[in-house]
Amino acid sequence: MPINILMPALSPTMESGSLAKWLKKEGDEVRVGDIIAEIETDKATMEFEAIDEGTIGKILVAEGSEEVPINQPIAILLEEGESADAMAGMDAGAPPAPAAPAPTPSPEPTAAPEPETEAKPTPAAAPAAAAAPATPVTNGGARVFASPLARRMAKDAGLDLASIAGSGPHGRIVKADVEAAQAGGGARAAAPAAAAAPAATPMADKAILALYEEGSYEVVPHDKMRKIIATRLVEAKQTIPHFYLTLDTEIDALLRLRAELNAAAPEGEDGKPAWKVSVNDLVIKAMAVALQRVPDANVTWTEGGMLRHTRSDIGVAVAIPGGLITPVVRNAESKPISQISIEMKDYAARARNRRLAPEEYQGGTTAISNLGMFGIKDFAAVINPPHATILAVGAGIPTPVVRDGEMVARTIMTVTLSTDHRAVDGALGAELLNAFKTLIEQPAGMLA
Repeated sequence: MPINILMPALSPTMESGSLAKWLKKEGDEVRVGDIIAEIETDKATMEFEAIDEGTIGKILVAEGSEEVPINQPIAILLEEGESADAMAGMDAGAPPAPAAPAPTPSPEPTAAPEPETEAKPTPAAAPAAAAAPATPVTNGGARVFASPLARRMAKDAGLDLASIAGSGPHGRIVKADVEAAQAGGGARAAAPAAAAAPAATPMADKAILALYEEGSYEVVPHDKMRKIIATRLVEAKQTIPHFYLTLDTEIDALLRLRAELNAAAPEGEDGKPAWKVSVNDLVIKAMAVALQRVPDANVTWTEGGMLRHTRSDIGVAVAIPGGLITPVVRNAESKPISQISIEMKDYAARARNRRLAPEEYQGGTTAISNLGMFGIKDFAAVINPPHATILAVGAGIPTPVVRDGEMVARTIMTVTLSTDHRAVDGALGAELLNAFKTLIEQPAGMLA
């Protein structure tokens, strides 16, 4: 029977998506793994892979149309031997075969706003699925949903569908789940449901609007990213007991090291230097090494126990139109500063074009928010769950200081560490911040 291709959940926070571009047209053959469309999500424009094979019988949602909720049909896929006649009624709004409630994506670990960046440490969302549930199989009265191809494969292999956990929409069993069961690796479980977002409060909106003269303002609707940022900020401030530590660092030696690294950069294929290290790149490296020196601060709080991370995966807040996203530099403690610089340049460019993949901005063990380039002297950032810390970095400002009884000029950069007091208390946070200060003021330690 024909299969509804559904709007996939391509990120844990995605509730709806827009068809940016169809890469397949009606009549085209589709194989598992083919890229069939580009979907615009709340954070990026992402490729959508097919998980079933067949022929595109009908496209239901045109490019550039209004947003479509996840798990709603966007096209119809015909299996081998099926004709367009089999689609009768499907594109006219007929619902697909009955299905269990769709799993809601988990909160996103990655780039909540502003001073923040990511979100909760939850399992990844269920793989984006391209097909609707087929006629269910029964399991002691409970319904088991599987694609026609998965049912045939399970039957041929002598597998009991009821013993296989589906990773498709509505918990539907797809080809990959049957293959995993055949290989003895076990079926993948569907992503758990997450709490629904708080409902809107239009009455409160009316009360606010009543304070202003009609015609003296313009209402600009929130986009998806701004709504998610707002939700994550409220969640972070309501659920995480923030504790703040601030100190000044002298960055004159750091600036000299930066100049030396950039002077040593080889020429790239375009004739330009292969890298251009920024102060932010050096801050990333210093924080990564500091976390290795103070491993008890490289943690994530969970109710069941503390996650102590062995790697320093540093999220870095990048401003993009409409909000923030936080790409993560993985294993930053072991990477040369030049490589960190190259990665961040690539991440920033693709972030602004919303071309980052979820695995590039989810997770991380801490985050850095740097507003120094805007002349901000100091500020306190909001922790981005599931992180236990975030470092707010201010501008380097020439400042008179006393050294050996004499007044001298030094470039002072103020940093503030926000900590989750459940995981990193004051003394531990101070130890981490002082390790960071040592590396900034004696940057040769980052090169060892």
